[in-house]
Amino acid sequence: MKLIRQVEQIDDTIAGCALTIGNFDGVHRGHEKIVAHLKDWAKRVNGPAVVLTFDPHPVRLLRPELAPPPLTWTERKAQLLGDLEVDCMIAWPTDRALLGLSYREFFQRVIVEKLHAAAVIEGPNFFFGRNREGDIHRLRELCEDGAIACEIVEPGIAGEELISSTRIRECVRQGKVKQARQMLTQPYRIRGLVVHGASRGTRIGFPTANLDAIDTLVPQVGVYAGVAEVAEKKIAAAIHIGPSPTFGVERPTVEVHLIDFKDSIYGQVITVDFLERLRSIEDFRSPADLQDQLARDVASARSIGQRFLDETQLSIKETKKHEH
Repeated sequence: MKLIRQVEQIDDTIAGCALTIGNFDGVHRGHEKIVAHLKDWAKRVNGPAVVLTFDPHPVRLLRPELAPPPLTWTERKAQLLGDLEVDCMIAWPTDRALLGLSYREFFQRVIVEKLHAAAVIEGPNFFFGRNREGDIHRLRELCEDGAIACEIVEPGIAGEELISSTRIRECVRQGKVKQARQMLTQPYRIRGLVVHGASRGTRIGFPTANLDAIDTLVPQVGVYAGVAEVAEKKIAAAIHIGPSPTFGVERPTVEVHLIDFKDSIYGQVITVDFLERLRSIEDFRSPADLQDQLARDVASARSIGQRFLDETQLSIKETKKHEH
């Protein structure tokens, strides 16, 4: 999939595209539903399936104090959309000039003149233009006037509620990563730089990679089972988020125990996928009691992580089989 990060990089290969516009934070099942319709329209108009998103989120310029912590970074978003077979993602640089366009100006300058869209596909809560004055009714009118196809896709539902980035964000905040995973197209992921810690884990037999510079929402404090990626290798992992009361440490940290992994990775950036929350943070009577619990945590994380890796590998094999 092609990722475009500068307006100047947009060329004639985008012309005649099927287009959807939005933040697509997290790339969840609701987004997947829109993308399915997007791909269908791309075939109808014989053009590429294009997602137009914004970097940074417009709220970060307009009301930075209200900006929600992101669920994904730009490259991760592009990867997830690529997995859904989107042809191109445009991460349009957000600035005051763009945000100052009226809905008519935005439609004309971006959708018509820059992207030459042949079809526009959106969800029912789509707004565009200055002060979000454009809605799906105005979008339909403009598309009709410009002889551009337009479809509004019904939102995705999980349980009795709409699937949304806001709902997923709240699940992550509460540590409900399994519930978040059910609404996302892939497990919730963070990335961070491995830095030196106090080596407490090493001293009790459970060395950890201490993560810094995490640029997305960190789940609630607790112990989790997950999968880390180090140098393109997937590894089952037990993740500790929060303070270490047994050692009198109040400052919260994000520490990842890479199961059956021994190499030094200081200074590297790794990613971590969250699969399940195992327990809350506890104050153990002694390091020995903590060791016993960590052994149980690692056994659980190994089982959960390996099962996920096996299922992922099986899914890849099945996909390749059908392709051939």
